[in-house]
Amino acid sequence: MQRINLLLILFIAGLLAACSSSDKSRYDIADDRAPTSAPDVSKVEDAHPKFEPYSRGGNRKNYTVLGKNYQVMDSGEGYQAKGIASWYGSKFHGHLTSNGETYDMYSMSAAHKSLPLPSYVKVTNLKNNKTVIVRVNDRGPFHEDRLIDLSYAAAHRLDMLKTGTANVSLEVIYIADPESIALAELKGTELHFIQVVASSNKSRLELLAKDLEQKYQVNSRLQQSNNLYRLQLGPIGQQQLATKLTEKLKQQGYPQSYLITE
Repeated sequence: MQRINLLLILFIAGLLAACSSSDKSRYDIADDRAPTSAPDVSKVEDAHPKFEPYSRGGNRKNYTVLGKNYQVMDSGEGYQAKGIASWYGSKFHGHLTSNGETYDMYSMSAAHKSLPLPSYVKVTNLKNNKTVIVRVNDRGPFHEDRLIDLSYAAAHRLDMLKTGTANVSLEVIYIADPESIALAELKGTELHFIQVVASSNKSRLELLAKDLEQKYQVNSRLQQSNNLYRLQLGPIGQQQLATKLTEKLKQQGYPQSYLITE
C-alpha cells in the first residue's frame, strides 16, 4: 500500500511539473521594470528617418489582442494624434518585437497599435515640450487609454521615467519610396516651363532666347501679354530636371527665374 501511495504522489508531482513547464511565460520576469544598472542613454541619438518598405511581420491588416480587434493603417503619411504615452523596459528587453526584430530598450524605438511597421514618429511631451524621434517596430500598448509605448531611452529623453506616463503629441515623419517618386515623374503628363525674364523689347529677348537655348540645350518660347514679352525655357517633361535648371539659372545671372507647370 505504501508503495502504491508513493507512486501516486510521484505521478501527481510529475503532472504538476509538466503543467508548470507548459504555462511558463516566454518572458524571464513577470512584471515590467526599469533596468537595474542602465547605461547612460542621455546621448542616444534620435532615430534617423529614412525610407523603409513596410515589413512582412507585424502588418497583418486586422488582428485581435485580449478580445479586441485592431486595424493596421495602409500608410502612416499625415498621421497626427495626441494621447498618453507609456514606456516598456526590462521584461521585454531582448525579446522579439512584432515585426521580428529584437527589442532594445536602449534604442529609440516604440510600439503602436495601428501604424504600419516600421514608421518614424516625432513624439513631444506636452508638459515640457521635449521631443524625440522614434522608430515604431512593435505593437502595443494594449490598454484602453494608451496611445504609444516608448523604449526606456525615449522615455528618459522625454523625462517621463518617474511618472511612467505622459501626455504627448505624435507626428509621423513619412519618407516616400524614391523609386516610386521617380517613376511617377517619368509617367507624368505635366509640362514645365521656366520663366526667365520679361521685357517690352522683343528683339532683345529673341537674341537672349537663342543664347539660352544653345547654352542649356532646351527650347524656348515668347509669351506676349499686351506690350510685355515673357521669355520661357521649355517644355521640360520631368519636374526634377526643371527644378534643377531653374536653380542653375538663378545662380548664373537670372535670379528672378521661376517654374511654371501646365
